[in-house]
Amino acid sequence: MIRTLLVKQMIVFFLVMVNVKAFTQEFKASISVSASELEGTDRRIFEELQSALYEFVNERTWTNYSFSPEERIECTFMLSLSNRVSGSEYEGRLNVVFRRPVFQTSYETPMFNFIDKDVRFKYDMGETLNYSDNQYTSAITSLFAYYVYIILGLDFDSFSPNGGTPYFQKAQSIVNSAQSSIEKGWKSFENQRNRYWLVENLLNSSYSSIRQFSYKYHRRGLDVMSGNLEMGRSTIAESLEDLRKANRVKPGLFLVQVILETKREEISNIFKEASPMDKTKALNILTEIDPSNSATYQRLFATEGQ
Repeated sequence: MIRTLLVKQMIVFFLVMVNVKAFTQEFKASISVSASELEGTDRRIFEELQSALYEFVNERTWTNYSFSPEERIECTFMLSLSNRVSGSEYEGRLNVVFRRPVFQTSYETPMFNFIDKDVRFKYDMGETLNYSDNQYTSAITSLFAYYVYIILGLDFDSFSPNGGTPYFQKAQSIVNSAQSSIEKGWKSFENQRNRYWLVENLLNSSYSSIRQFSYKYHRRGLDVMSGNLEMGRSTIAESLEDLRKANRVKPGLFLVQVILETKREEISNIFKEASPMDKTKALNILTEIDPSNSATYQRLFATEGQ
């Protein structure tokens, strides 16, 4: 009797642990590795790398929160390799795309769409992908972990004011750990549009209004529009003021440009049918902070049939 009870308890414990494991992963990421430009290389290594990266992102626990299957973050990592530097060293680019569901709709808003052109790493067939939050152990895992934390930060920021801070700090920690590495993309002096500056802009208090923009735009704007179209749209118009505030601190700020490149078409679609006041307000802000695309905004803002 006692043995039977113990067995039952062990089964219950096992099922609970399986359930906890099943509901902790945060990501449902699609990952592809393309090497069509490389000749004379065994294709199996890229298939293996793709599988290993898929497991690294999707089967690892990145936060202290439990995510149910429908809450998992859907995103895409497209790694395109263009050069084989040596026997096991490759160069290429990584396109990271992340979209967030909008409350009570089937629509997903683009949150991040960025191409990292400074990808360089070593990988051998059968290699284990090692990673530690506190040290730079592998160029490829540090690269993917960095963008995982950027995505988490952007997602949490969109649901609560500055909710993404812990994840941006983890991304910055990866940058700091990579300062002695030979790979590009981690250092401030290399260029103004790289991993270093992306997370620097996100955590720099001088540009804190950008993160205020994210919360207003998504949680108080888009998420409200299904129930109150005009209120949500008006809040989105107000949120653009936060982007302008940051851009006035530093015109042409990298992070502002990344946001506009990601959301230009969506913002334009939101204001096509807006009131003249909201449409004019949004158009004036966008042409100020993104002057090279002023003609594009004029065209996109135009109502069908005008």
